[in-house]
Amino acid sequence: MKKAVILSSGGIDSTTAVAIAKAENYELYSLTLDYGQRHKIEIESAKKAADFFCVKEHKIIVIGLGEIGGSALTDNIDVPTDDTSGEIPVTYVPARNTIFLSIALAWAEVVGANDIFIGANVVDYSGYPDCRPKYLEAFENLANLGTKAGIKGKKIKIYAPLLRMSKAEIIKKGIELGIDYSITSSCYNPRTGSKACGKCDSCKFRLKGFMEAGYKDPIKYST
Repeated sequence: MKKAVILSSGGIDSTTAVAIAKAENYELYSLTLDYGQRHKIEIESAKKAADFFCVKEHKIIVIGLGEIGGSALTDNIDVPTDDTSGEIPVTYVPARNTIFLSIALAWAEVVGANDIFIGANVVDYSGYPDCRPKYLEAFENLANLGTKAGIKGKKIKIYAPLLRMSKAEIIKKGIELGIDYSITSSCYNPRTGSKACGKCDSCKFRLKGFMEAGYKDPIKYST
């Protein structure tokens, strides 16, 4: 059976990426990073997703990006609720996808997986530079230049199956594949009782996606 390492944050996009990989008959190795994020509830959602899809192995690795800071998700910076500046938002975590994909790449070599799935998206997203197609292509080239697997001709492929889908299209695809989105978490600033804030960019994209898809969001909001 072909194997895939899937970056799983417990959100809509990564959970849908897991579902797609499962539907394509991969043996699933789910990878979640505890990087010092303020919204640690997403790690519990990633565990639920791993159980839901009966993955072969779910690995949670702790890395200290909070020691670097520089992001509203890892530092003492408020999560914005009305950022209309057009700039890359303060929820951007410096080099996050490069770090995450590097760890996924290392694990892929160990388990013998040639394929790495990531839920990156360039339609309904916040403008993060490490979600762009050119970035993913560049990382794939790096992966094949800098690994034993790549040198031996076992080509590493970075799959971003949701890259050009709207959030509504992603939700429809996930529901078609049988996902229970109540197990997912998207909020950058969850409130007491693990309710989503409903105000951060991530919540807004999620709510917009469910509305446009014609479904009710099954998670709870504080507003």
